[in-house]
Amino acid sequence: MLESLSTSVIWRGLLALGVGIVALAWPGVTVLALVVLFAVYSFMWAGFEAVSAFRSRTAGPVFGHLAVGLVDVAAGVVALAWPGPTALVLVLLIASWAIVTGVLEVFAAFGAGEEAGSRAMFIIGGLVSVTFGVVLFARPDMGAISLALLFGLFNLIAGSWMLVRGIELRRTDAKMHSLAAPTQQKVAA
Repeated sequence: MLESLSTSVIWRGLLALGVGIVALAWPGVTVLALVVLFAVYSFMWAGFEAVSAFRSRTAGPVFGHLAVGLVDVAAGVVALAWPGPTALVLVLLIASWAIVTGVLEVFAAFGAGEEAGSRAMFIIGGLVSVTFGVVLFARPDMGAISLALLFGLFNLIAGSWMLVRGIELRRTDAKMHSLAAPTQQKVAA
């Protein structure tokens, strides 16, 4: 059982390492790939909205789902037609998200019952998130490249971790089989 799991984790680690290397080597291509991925995501959601529209029994939800589906198609077309501005908008959305979540983390630090260590981590994490968002707003052009580089670094770290865990799982599986083998031989005798 652990052998198939370890193989899966090892392959996922190798894939993540490959993606990380490509993202670090060609950050501009990575940004373009993320824009294309956003367009594909938009087209997929348009399809889901169309399915939801035709499954509805009343006219109101049908028109609502179709309208949302058309907006999704338009977003996908705009992303493919103008990838540069789309990348800029995605960076600004990520910057907004970082600032909002950072502020919420700082407020969460002062929630009832938080220990001092947890409170400090919430505050530090929130301030880092807000700072990240402000930097992205200040330089969105560099923010897109920075996000691609962070994506690459994340994949290198995660891929290395998965590779090590997969190898450890494989060793654990081999050790379990070697420990179980003498017991199975005694039972057979």
